[in-house]
Amino acid sequence: MKYAIYGAGAIGSVLAARLMKAGEEVALIARGAHLEAIQKRGLRVKSGPFGDMLVRPEASEDPADIGPVDAVLITVKAHGLAAIAPKIKLLTGPDTCIVPFQNGVPWWYFHGLGGKWEGERVEAVDPAGVISRNIDARRVVAGIAYCSAHIAEPGVVVHPESNRFPLGEPSGERTDRIQALARSFTKAGLKAAIRTEIRHEIWVKLLGNVPFNPISALTRATLGELLRFDPTCDLVRAIMGEVRAVAAAYGIEIGIGSERRIEGARKVDAHKTSMLQDLEAGRRPELEPIVGAVIELAEKVDVDVPNIRTVYALTKLLMDPAARSPASS
Repeated sequence: MKYAIYGAGAIGSVLAARLMKAGEEVALIARGAHLEAIQKRGLRVKSGPFGDMLVRPEASEDPADIGPVDAVLITVKAHGLAAIAPKIKLLTGPDTCIVPFQNGVPWWYFHGLGGKWEGERVEAVDPAGVISRNIDARRVVAGIAYCSAHIAEPGVVVHPESNRFPLGEPSGERTDRIQALARSFTKAGLKAAIRTEIRHEIWVKLLGNVPFNPISALTRATLGELLRFDPTCDLVRAIMGEVRAVAAAYGIEIGIGSERRIEGARKVDAHKTSMLQDLEAGRRPELEPIVGAVIELAEKVDVDVPNIRTVYALTKLLMDPAARSPASS
């Protein structure tokens, strides 16, 4: 298969290296120093699961240089998708599928769901409908990334652990295209199980991300620190209960217990969440897709989420300069 990876940061680089090592054709859309380093010296991924890998993919800042491919893997931050959505069409042919690997509630959440929610839009992740106007949701194959990686220096990515990338059609079908993707990923050594209930997988990840990310950003605490302190651990449990209530209102019973999820987080102890890392690096956090979108979904079904609202308000004031401006009051 021929792939384009749009947003070749840490996760996109891991995917590129593994797919290329498996013999797939891969082109990267990247920018800045990371792009320049890849163009000059190639892409090096120092991986715990796979060892040291050096690949030399085609790489450009302009998707027009690449043209249509079989599959577009989108690995930009969720809040960056609206800016690139109009350019995605430069990579698509008649049968191109688009696989977003992004945190939080996806923009396509209500596509293929059927019933009264079919076609509903999530404003928090698709403001003014920019994404849905530019990307045909029928092209989407859902992807979820469970992969720890970071850019150590331009052109060099460190991948300590985890290589799970479950896939699912929004409709739940086992189509030819998703089976082809899963075979390709599996050949590359990636764990790419096909999920017929991909929204359940999304809510499982949200169960941890909704409490852990904003609380860690507010407190500057690692997972271990915030879970060893009883009051913040109790807040985590309360938020998990609210996440479960929202999911249940959409027919999703999250199949992992809160205590099990907490114990899993305790084991990684010194880990800093992505939102805390963004705060420390001065980057825009994924607050809207991870937290704001859950509040929006709760409002649609009249589920009360007071703890989620509180941490959202505090985190937004902390991390969003616009929230402090006179115009926001």
